[in-house]
Amino acid sequence: MVAARVTDMARIAVIGAGMGAMAAAARLAVAGHRVTVYERSETFGGSVGRYAHEGFAFDTGPALLHLPAVYRDLFVKTGKEPLERCVTMTQVDPASRHLFADGTAVSLPNASRAGVVSALDGALGGGAGAAWGEFLDRARDAWDRSRRPLLEEPLRADWQVLGRDPYPALRQRRLLRSARQAGTVSEVGAWELADPRLAALLDGYALSYGLDPLRAPAAAALLPYMEETFGSWYVSGGMRALAQAVYERCLARKVKFVFGAEVARVVEKDGRASGVELVDGTVAEAGHVVLGVRPRPELVPGQELWQDGDVAVQPRPGQGVVPGRFLVLLSLRGARPAYAVHRTLVHPQDGAAEREAVFGGSLAEHPTVTVLRPDDPSTRPDDAHEAVTLTATVAPHGAVNWTDPAVREQCADALIDAAAAAVPGIRERLLHAEVRTPAETAADTGAEGGSVPAPALAGAGGAHLHPGNRTRLPGLYAAGGWSHPGGGLAHAGMSGALVAGLIVEGDGFRGSQ
Repeated sequence: MVAARVTDMARIAVIGAGMGAMAAAARLAVAGHRVTVYERSETFGGSVGRYAHEGFAFDTGPALLHLPAVYRDLFVKTGKEPLERCVTMTQVDPASRHLFADGTAVSLPNASRAGVVSALDGALGGGAGAAWGEFLDRARDAWDRSRRPLLEEPLRADWQVLGRDPYPALRQRRLLRSARQAGTVSEVGAWELADPRLAALLDGYALSYGLDPLRAPAAAALLPYMEETFGSWYVSGGMRALAQAVYERCLARKVKFVFGAEVARVVEKDGRASGVELVDGTVAEAGHVVLGVRPRPELVPGQELWQDGDVAVQPRPGQGVVPGRFLVLLSLRGARPAYAVHRTLVHPQDGAAEREAVFGGSLAEHPTVTVLRPDDPSTRPDDAHEAVTLTATVAPHGAVNWTDPAVREQCADALIDAAAAAVPGIRERLLHAEVRTPAETAADTGAEGGSVPAPALAGAGGAHLHPGNRTRLPGLYAAGGWSHPGGGLAHAGMSGALVAGLIVEGDGFRGSQ
């Protein structure tokens, strides 16, 4: 069949309508480019989804925003209306409540270093707050050392400099052996925090981002530092409202969206990307192509987009376990109590067993469960009901058969049982439960196994970096969670800014100033 050729199309073709792709599209449109976004599904937002049932509504992707400055910058650079005029954002306070297996509970205030230290001292005993505070001081040093090359600049040709861990770990003298420094999240917890509950707190941060505490470099300390320094923000109407605002900003800048349009391949001509071909054979010409989805070999036949030596390409597709998310969306009878906390983490007794299951490709018997109870009227039919979301990090589809009803039920029961510590009488209040697994994530977003990419981290020889925004094929760029600087709402927004900068300013672009 001869492919139909469309010549009067956008100069820039964007594959996928996720948050990073839309962030790039809006910025490119403002720079004067004609931009068309091709999305395989019938909606925008990628993993930032919303599920509604009989008056209840739930986020099915990220539920909190931790670096709102990224999206504030996007809205400032693409129009007159700032972010806060387009969505209503509130700081979640306390930022999180933690329930430990020994019965200890602690609520951590939002964006208050002194408050966190005081809360930990009060709940865990004198010295716990100071230990965590000193850890955050070291995490701040790591942030200062790596922030710009890790988050605000395109991945450098000498990316190996990011292979060195920026976290200034304490030297620990261990019996008759020479002094050592913590090199992983687990070692930081064991050697520098001492209290197993503080170690569980740190492990929980890593796990929530899909990182194995046994392997994630000590530089993952940046994650709790970012949350506790810049705060946790909730968007009224759920994070889907943020995606809607970005989509509307794209439309206002004349970005064109074509939904139900799956891209079969990137078209190459004269050694550079020259457009995209859809599965129906339609070819759309473009001067540049932005790959806003997880790179797949069939999208660019015969091309090595990244190679060892010029960019870090780990974790490579098919190598290692990249976890996904398991959600239980609960419609409950009864009002949300005034004392309810927006986000509670229920930590298991045996965190090691959970890690072994998640990263070994099996089902964890007792997972770490995040309980989300937003005080948002849009999530419930009336004030006599409550919408609650339970989330756990799990092995991807394929490692676990998430289409098996028995497996889904077993995991859902484990989450509900754990959540009872945070929501008393949860089973008695239950009206409806909707389960979403990595199998649904894979179907909705196209991500292999329903995996969710983690943020990029320095250290570990570059094993936790993501492929650069430039590719080996001239004219083809990568944005979104599977490219530099990795997964998460803020990081995806940063990737969009980097791609737009590279296209508009060329290879001389060095990032935001």
